[in-house]
Amino acid sequence: MASYLLAQDVEVMTSRGAVRVDIGFGGAIYAQLRADRVGLAVVPEQMNELLAIGREVKWLLNDSPYARHPSDDRLGGIYGTVVFDELGTADDGSLHQRNVTIFADGEVDRSPCGSGSAARLAVLAARGELGPGQALVHDSIVGSTFRCRVVASLIADGHPAVIPEITGMAYRCGTSEFTLDPRDPFVAGFVLR
Repeated sequence: MASYLLAQDVEVMTSRGAVRVDIGFGGAIYAQLRADRVGLAVVPEQMNELLAIGREVKWLLNDSPYARHPSDDRLGGIYGTVVFDELGTADDGSLHQRNVTIFADGEVDRSPCGSGSAARLAVLAARGELGPGQALVHDSIVGSTFRCRVVASLIADGHPAVIPEITGMAYRCGTSEFTLDPRDPFVAGFVLR
């Protein structure tokens, strides 16, 4: 999905003082906050504080003009806050960051967050912090990792955008079996509007 920067360096007055965040779209809209700007690091020991600032930033921006999707009102609103640490550059030239994504109303993503990583990649590319061919190694707060890269650039919804490629690990964790009773009149579902 095309991902892009919506707003850069938006000032938000939080309980930890004024901070600047970027806002990006990667399938959902995310505010992006560098952890050290609020005196934090993305480590499990600071999870309560990270959760609080992530929720606070989301709700302060959720109804703002920055949270409007340019072409689909159903995608409007800040879905979450990506709070990140800069970890430097790897030997292969990749940027290395660690994040915790606080989404919905205080949920924490155990992965580096697919749509959040897409939004993060788009912001880094738009800010000129991620060069052509350079990857983003995106760790989560629990140590899982995504490797993200730009595979194409285009214009989407009137914004310079990128097509992200995100790879990581996944493991089968269960199966389900559904049965349908042929006497059920709603087997095919229903539509009310």
